[in-house]
This record gives sequence, C-alpha cells and structure tokens, in this order.
Amino acid sequence: MTYLLALDQGTSSSRTIVFDRQGAIVAQAQRELPQIYPRPGHVEHDPMQIWGTQLATAQEALKAAGISASQVTSLGITNQRETTIIWNRKTGQPIHNALVWQDRRAEPVCAQLRADGHAERIQQKTGLLVDAYFSGTKLQWLLDHVPGARAAAERGELAFGTVDTWLVWQLTQGQRHVTDVSNASRTMLFNVHSNTWDQELLDLLNIPRSLMPEVQPSASHFGDTAAQVLGAAIHIGGMAGDQQSALFGQACFAPGMAKNTYGTGCFMLMHTGTQFHPSRNGLLTTSAAQTDSQAQFALEGSVFVGGAVVQWLRDGLRAIEHSGQVQQLAESVPDSGGVMMVPAFTGLGAPYWDADARGTITGLTRGTTVAHIARAALESIAYQSAALLQAMSLDAVANGGQPVSELRVDGGASVNNLLMQFQADLLGIPVVRPACVETTALGAAYLAGLTTGIYQNSEELSALWKAERRFMPTQDKARADALMARWEQAVRQTTAR
Repeated sequence: MTYLLALDQGTSSSRTIVFDRQGAIVAQAQRELPQIYPRPGHVEHDPMQIWGTQLATAQEALKAAGISASQVTSLGITNQRETTIIWNRKTGQPIHNALVWQDRRAEPVCAQLRADGHAERIQQKTGLLVDAYFSGTKLQWLLDHVPGARAAAERGELAFGTVDTWLVWQLTQGQRHVTDVSNASRTMLFNVHSNTWDQELLDLLNIPRSLMPEVQPSASHFGDTAAQVLGAAIHIGGMAGDQQSALFGQACFAPGMAKNTYGTGCFMLMHTGTQFHPSRNGLLTTSAAQTDSQAQFALEGSVFVGGAVVQWLRDGLRAIEHSGQVQQLAESVPDSGGVMMVPAFTGLGAPYWDADARGTITGLTRGTTVAHIARAALESIAYQSAALLQAMSLDAVANGGQPVSELRVDGGASVNNLLMQFQADLLGIPVVRPACVETTALGAAYLAGLTTGIYQNSEELSALWKAERRFMPTQDKARADALMARWEQAVRQTTAR
C-alpha cells in the first residue's frame, strides 16, 4: 500500500489524515485548538499548542491506520493562512502568541496605508486589498509591540512564519525555514508576478528581510521530518494554504472552475489560470497552488464568519448543545420568518470589506423563535457566499471568461443538506459535494504525491475526483433575487454609521 500523510492545521482544530493512493481516507485524528481572545477584535493562538495538537494527531492517525512513519511515502501540510508567528531561531521559542487571521489589531496601520495612497500599488504587486486580515501588518505590529523584538530582528535572531512555516521548523527541528507560494501570497509582502519577497513592501512596513522564509512551489521537497519526531524521517513534499489546497483537492485546475469551503469562515476560489487580473468587485487575486515555477492564480472571496456562527449559537446563545443539532432546529420552521442575520462578529470580508461592521439580527417580531434565529444564522452562510459568487462572476465576465457554472463545495458545514440546497437555490447553479469532503487535506496529500511520483499529472488527479451529491436549484430566479435584495438591505443596516 502507498500512504500519504496530510497535516491539516486549522483555526479551531488540528487534524491529521492518512490517505491511500486513491485519495480514500485510511485513518484520521483531530484535536480542538483553544482560542484566545485578549480583548475585542484580538484573536490569538498559542504556537506551542498549534504544534502540540498537530503532532499528537499525527501520532494518533498513524496508530489508527496501523502503520509506522517508515510506511509513509510523503507528507503534505495545509494550514490556516495569514496567522502570524515570530520565534527565536536559536531557542525555537515564540516571542508572542500567534496573531490569528481574524485578528483586527493592525487595522489602524492599514487605514494609514490606504490614506497615504499605497493601496493600488499593493494590489498590483500582491493581488490583495489593504486589510488587517493579512500577515504583513500583523508582523509589523509584533515587531513594534513586543519588547526587544525589532532589535532582535535587526540582528537576524528571529524568524517569521505562517503556520506552515512554523510546522516545518518543528518537524525538521529547526533545519528548514520555508513556505510555499500560496501561503507567501497571503502576507501582503510577496510579489505574485515574480514569486519573490518584495523589497519595496518590506521597506514600506519596516520589516527586515532576514525574518522571511525561503519560498518554494507548493509541490516540492520542503525537507524531511527529524526521525525522532514521528519515528522515522518522512519526506515533506506538499504545502499549501488551506483554501488553495482545497481548490487543488477539488481538482479545480482549469480557469473558471470554482469551489467554496465552509469552515470557520467561508472561502470561495475560482481558478483563473496563468493570468493575473486584479478584481474590480472587492475580491482578491491570489496565488493558486503551484506544481512548478509557472505562476497560477485564483480569484478569492473570504467570509470571516461562516461555520463560526453555529459555534456562536452553541456557545454564545446556547440555542443548541452541539453543532450537529442546528439543522434539526432550523428545519423545525419552514423559513426564517423574515429574520435576517448578518454575523459580522469581526467585521465584514469580501466583497464588502468593512472592518468596523458588527453583527446584527433584523426582522424580529413577537412571533420570532430561537428556531427562526437558528435558520437565519444558517442561511447567513449561504447569503454571504452568494454575494461572493456574484462578484466573482462579474470579474470573470469582465476578463473575457464565463460566469461560474457550478460550485464544488467542501468543509464541515457542506454536509448540511439544508444549507447546500438553500445555497443552490440562491445561486441558480448546481452545488456539487464530492465523495471526500476533506478536500483541504486531500489537496496537501495530492501535492505531496505529485512531488514523489505517486501521481504523474493533474489529469490523473481529476480522474480521482467523484461527486457524492448534486444540489440543483429548485426556486425561480425572481425569488432568489428578492432574497438577495433583502440580504443586501440587512448588510446596509449593519454597515450604517
């Protein structure tokens, strides 16, 4: 048997999955990752807990599969992106908690960059809009606010990395300080045209180049795990940020193919091939996973609060005891009863980009029940995703392409049939759920398999992709348009000052 090991380090949990050559899951393990909220708008993780939970799941998954590390052909890594870590090169100790992608503390710096007229230049170089979401301003914040950090960085004593880089450093016991193009493209410091760190952007944010990791294609040799970490040295052959990895795992290799991942947030990506096109509709242009030196691009829209709204129903509102109950509660009413929920807990992402927006529930009446609110919460995931797809199709057509004709879906909330049917009804196109919804981890495994010759090319991977269910639209366009108009009205109420 051929085995591939995928480490999937996410915002709310760390997971490891053992795949066979056909992309089937052999075994998996998962551990929750504690969230740290020091103050409103600040979101942190303990980097040692990121590593500890990830290592534990790797050991548990190998044990559950009944195999040893020596039987693994290659290892792939996929990760929450933008989350920013700085550590001491000599001791390997972090200088501060990780600043999570959701963290908004760098927004004042971003506002200044926009005010000073840097936004267009940054978008041309990186494909990104200036926002606290990305790593660059988080990195600057750490250098400016952790005592002694900037001086130590100037002396070359510190290393910066997103979560992929941190994991490889730990797996190789400090031998490799590397990242891939897909993760690098989310820092706001990376020139996606030349696939290099951009000196002008580093200077703009006053970041020493010595902090930055080496950048490689997503399918390449990133090093080998130290033998004592998992019991034998394992070739590390794949690495991609979670959303680009999911695009790869969904076999969206051709321009115009799109996927939406329903996780803590929702992330929609459409492959655009080798052409770089800045969005005119509030989306990002990002580097897709690359199997060689040829640049590949995707349009991306990010919803900051997707599945996290279900966690809020559970932990904040205490409307449910566990997440699996939300569909039953939502289905206990025929619709949301006019209730609209905009879950802008940490601002609004694409295509609105309003950092100061905060969540609202509108349309409440005396007849509103917790079931209506649960349904509105669930539907908010689909509304936000539909707004992304509308923007994406506008960009595609403006660049000479076609509107998205089907949406491939994955992630935890994609198993919710009520949500997927509502999504198809809003979009007016088929929503297709694959046989393996763990496409984020699968993409990392595929990249590792390409590097080691288990797979020869993307055509072979496309043949492995199988649909489990297609959700076809069941309502007319006029009804969908009316619902989206109500959604946009709710967003306007949310963003009104």
